[in-house]
Amino acid sequence: MKRYIKYLLSFVIVTGAVSCNEFLEENPNTLTTQANVTSIEAARAFLASIYGNVNLVAVGSGGWGGNTLSLLEFMSGKADGVAQTEAFRFNQLTHDSQAFYIDTYWQSAYQGILRCNVALKQIPGFSVLNETQKAEFLAEVRALRAFYYFYLVRMFGDVPMVTEPITSLNDVNTPRTPVKQIYDQVIIPDLLEAEKAPLPWRRPNGEVSRGFVKALLADVYLTYAGFPVNAGQSAYVESAKRSKELVDLRTSTFPLFKEYREMILPSNKNTGEFIFQVQFDKVNRNNPLTPVVLPTFAGISRYANEFGGLVPRVEFIRSFDPNDKRVAEKQYFFTEYNGKQLGGHYIYKWFDKVAVDSDTRSELNFSIYRMPDVMLMYAEASNRAEGSPNQLAKDVVNEIRARATLAPIGNLNSEAFEREVWNQRYFELSFEGKIWFDMVRTRKVRNDVTKQYDDFIGHRNVFGATFQERNLLFPIPLREIQTNPILTQNTGF
Repeated sequence: MKRYIKYLLSFVIVTGAVSCNEFLEENPNTLTTQANVTSIEAARAFLASIYGNVNLVAVGSGGWGGNTLSLLEFMSGKADGVAQTEAFRFNQLTHDSQAFYIDTYWQSAYQGILRCNVALKQIPGFSVLNETQKAEFLAEVRALRAFYYFYLVRMFGDVPMVTEPITSLNDVNTPRTPVKQIYDQVIIPDLLEAEKAPLPWRRPNGEVSRGFVKALLADVYLTYAGFPVNAGQSAYVESAKRSKELVDLRTSTFPLFKEYREMILPSNKNTGEFIFQVQFDKVNRNNPLTPVVLPTFAGISRYANEFGGLVPRVEFIRSFDPNDKRVAEKQYFFTEYNGKQLGGHYIYKWFDKVAVDSDTRSELNFSIYRMPDVMLMYAEASNRAEGSPNQLAKDVVNEIRARATLAPIGNLNSEAFEREVWNQRYFELSFEGKIWFDMVRTRKVRNDVTKQYDDFIGHRNVFGATFQERNLLFPIPLREIQTNPILTQNTGF
C-alpha cells in the first residue's frame, strides 16, 4: 500500500487515466486535494475517480493470459488454467506472498479507498451542489469505499484501516485493524449512510444505485453473520431485510432474462437482472476475460492470443444435474464453435460474438451483482433468520431452478434447504468470483465427486491438495510487508 499512498499524496485526478469516461461527458482540469474548485464538473471529477478501481475483480494480471478473477476460481478448485504458469500454485495450495494476482487486489482496493477518502473530504465543500446532490454523491463514494474494504477483509483478514486522506509520509505506515472493527466502523456505517440517499434503484450508465447499495449490504450482512465474525441471527435478519427489498422488484425493475444467452448480448448491459456491473466498452476499456476463457490457440477467433487461462474442471461440469440447462451447449459453457470441436468445456459467460468474430474488442460487462445472487442471499438469510424456509424463499429458489429446466423442490427442512441454496449458488454464479467467498464464510466446500459438503479444513480438492486453516486467508503481499514494517503476515505464510 505504501507505494500507492505515495502516488496519491498529491492525489492527481485525471479522468482519462482512471478509465471513467463512461461516467463523464467532460474532462475537467487536473485536481488535487489543495485545489480551490467550485464547478459541478470538478465535483464530478472527484466522483468519477472512485470508479477507477472497480474492475479489480476482473482485470489483467499475473502475466500471459492472467486475470484477477482467476485467483478466486483457481482457489475454489473448480477451475484450471491451462496456459497460466501460476495456476498450479493455487490449485495445489502452494502459493506464497509473492504469488500472482494477490498484490493486484491489495493495490487496487487501497487505491480505490484512498480516492474515496479524498472525495469524501472534498465533495462537502462544493457550494455549487445542492443538498440532494451532495447526499447522492457522498452515497456513491461511501458505497464504493465499503465495496473495496469488503474485498480486503474477506481476502486478507485484518488490514490497515485508512479513512482520511494521507497528507504526510509520516502517516504511511499503518498497522492492521481487526476485521470486525473494519465492518463495524467503516463497511456497515458507510452502507447504512449510503442507504439513506435518494439514489434511483437502477442507473443505466452503471453508476452506484440504490440496487447496488442494497445488494452489497445484504452480502455484507450475510458474510458478517458467518465466519470469521459469526454475528449470527441479527445479521441474518438484516441481510434478509435488504435482499427482500430487491427480490420484491424481481419482476419489475430487475427481471430475470428468459434465456441465459441474453446475458452475453452487449445491448443488455445494465438492464434486466444486472444490478451492478464493471463497465467495459470498445473504446476506453475492453473486457479482458473474453480472450482469457477461449481455448488455447484453438483458432476460433480473431484474437491474436486465445489464452485458455481460465477453464472449468471436468469434475465441476459433471457435478451438474444432466437436465440442467446451464450446462447445455452455449448456455454457461461451450464445447464447439463454427463446427470445430474443442475437446472440453469452456466458459461462455464472456463470449462476445462480435469481438470473437470481428474486432477483438469485447464490450461485455462483468457482473458484480445480479438478481439471482440476491434471490439466493434472501433464501439463505431468511431461512437462517426464521429457522425454516418461508414461501418466498422457496419460490425464488424454484424460479432459478425453473429457468435451468429443473423440477421444483419439495418440502425441505432448514438444513436441506440451505444445502440446495448453496448448490444453486455454485451452479448459477459459477465463475463470477462468488464460490470462494461462499466457501470461506460457510467453512464448507461442495465436493464435486461425492456431491456432498465437506468441512473446509480437511477438504481434499480434485488436484490432491488439502485445505488447511492457513488457506482461509491470502498472504499479505511481500512488497507491502517490506515497505511497511508495522504490517504482520498472515499465519502460515
